Amino acid sequence: MEITSYRITPIAFADPPLRAAFGLHAPYALRTIIEIETDAGITGVGETHGGAQVVEDLEAVRDLVIGRDPYQLNALEALIWPSGDHTARTSTPWTGALRSPARTFGAIEVACLDIIGKATGRPVCDLLGGRVRDQVEFSAYLFYKHAGAGGRFGFDMNPAATGGWSAALQQEALDAEALVVQAQAMVAAFGFKSLKLKAGVLPPDEELRTIALLRAAFGPDVPLRLDPNANWSLETSQRCARQLQGVLEYYEDPVDGKAAMAQLARTVDLPLATNMCCVSFEDIVETFQQGSVQIILGDHHFWGGLRATVELARICRVWGIGLSMHSNSHLGISLAAMTHLAAAVPNLTYACDTHYPWQDEELIVGGKLQFQDGALAVPTTPGLGVEIDQTELARMHQQYLDCGLTHRNDEIEMQKIEPGWAAIRPRF
Repeated sequence: MEITSYRITPIAFADPPLRAAFGLHAPYALRTIIEIETDAGITGVGETHGGAQVVEDLEAVRDLVIGRDPYQLNALEALIWPSGDHTARTSTPWTGALRSPARTFGAIEVACLDIIGKATGRPVCDLLGGRVRDQVEFSAYLFYKHAGAGGRFGFDMNPAATGGWSAALQQEALDAEALVVQAQAMVAAFGFKSLKLKAGVLPPDEELRTIALLRAAFGPDVPLRLDPNANWSLETSQRCARQLQGVLEYYEDPVDGKAAMAQLARTVDLPLATNMCCVSFEDIVETFQQGSVQIILGDHHFWGGLRATVELARICRVWGIGLSMHSNSHLGISLAAMTHLAAAVPNLTYACDTHYPWQDEELIVGGKLQFQDGALAVPTTPGLGVEIDQTELARMHQQYLDCGLTHRNDEIEMQKIEPGWAAIRPRF
């Protein structure tokens, strides 16, 4: 089998004005769609981060992909990523430097695994060693937010005209009480059994009050997670930990960096998790030796693909480190890939993060994937189990061209609401 066509399509889709330590989400989120065709008439698809630099990286390796056998992933990886080093831009003799060779290869690998699955009649999880679970649990991802649904919907929708999650998706939520309403609507709509709060936005005491109200509203059997995105000082993190002890399932990246996380770990009695201080294989030894974290949030988009994340899971198992899954704004191709990955990793025992409920548009045939009781059924059809609706892909590509965004910058978006705002870290 030989790859005959390689298409890269940047897209944009509506994203609500969600707050994080870095600022405010833009009205549109950016992603990049990969389509790889073969001479056998099989097409594989992938999805990764968005923006001009991502597209440039993927286009730079076009000549390495065309003409290759999609089964020969190790050889392709060695060409795209000759150093195997996650920590720096990788120079190559063929086109200069890639901003992220791990992300570039990972996106192509997903599409190739989709091809292999379709060619062999097996779901992608079987290509990763087979499923250990038939359902993958996900967690509600809660955000402080401004009013509106983002994108072409703007900031003028009338929540009173709708109900349930459609209303909550539009409504302002900038205090503890509003976050509880948001959580109740999300759980009612999708059945999630654990809750994660994106923190580092409001003064810490208000975010602690939010956790307290969530615990009161949902009870002690619903695990809670808090992620200040390294926007708290060590002193603030230690003070807050005393109030969060016995309440959180895990405490994610309250401080910045391996050393600060390790210092915090020595002084608090809470499991620490990260998707910031350990994001590559080069980070692992120092992170684990220092005792910086007890849980890693893996993400195949920047760890180098699905197979690389399976390798990460094995390393975590050897070191006794727990495993969860990171997310950012994404559509159904990424969600399907995440589901196959989680199904194939025995020690991924925490419910996975996902932004998917916040995205109200979709480009896969049949529309949005549906959660049942907070989980997705692992696909049993060949490949990823999803196909692209070409009409929706074209519409979202035009949206990308029209919206004028070429990269994500939450600080600039925040300055539209609060002129002069700066992403200072730690803020609190």
